Amino acid sequence: MTISLFPENHRDTMSRPDKLPKILTDDETERLLDQPNQRYFSPHRDYLFMRLMLKAGLRSAEAVALQPDHIDMPTGKVTVREGKGAKDRTLWISNDLRDEIGEWLERRPESDYLLPTSKGKKVDTSQLRRSVKRYAKEAEIAEVDRVSPHTLRHTFATRLLRETGNIRKVQKALGHSDLSTTMLYTHVVDSELEEAMKGL
Repeated sequence: MTISLFPENHRDTMSRPDKLPKILTDDETERLLDQPNQRYFSPHRDYLFMRLMLKAGLRSAEAVALQPDHIDMPTGKVTVREGKGAKDRTLWISNDLRDEIGEWLERRPESDYLLPTSKGKKVDTSQLRRSVKRYAKEAEIAEVDRVSPHTLRHTFATRLLRETGNIRKVQKALGHSDLSTTMLYTHVVDSELEEAMKGL
């Protein structure tokens, strides 16, 4: 099978940026997710926030706005309501993440939000950003100053591109209206290929 990362009319539309986004390795991802102590409410919620951003590519604003009825538990279908640009999009999560969310639903307080504060309020994105940064420091992740909730979205996008080899699918999953925005991730994959080949 021939994989084309670049649609024909987009091959030359975006030069390589000076600095590529921080992407977590598999080991860094595992260490990050190991940090929250899920016996306690807030760390358990933070763990699920990070899992959703890593597995579904959600923006932080989309993650905090999720409501229980936005996830169809039998199928794992996630409907992101009015994402950036006020556009809805449909995503899917794995069975194991769906089961973890099912367990969480039995613990969370009554709230309009899937992952609320202990008082049922919407979590502020700045609080989520601080939590991710703290867990990244505790996990001793390289370039920790560059780690944020958006790093998890970058990691998702890069992994999806590696898996599918289809930039259009990545564009749809991320909710980008302009393909040139998504093309950033082809540069990440190219950089990894360059490093691997130079090490042969």
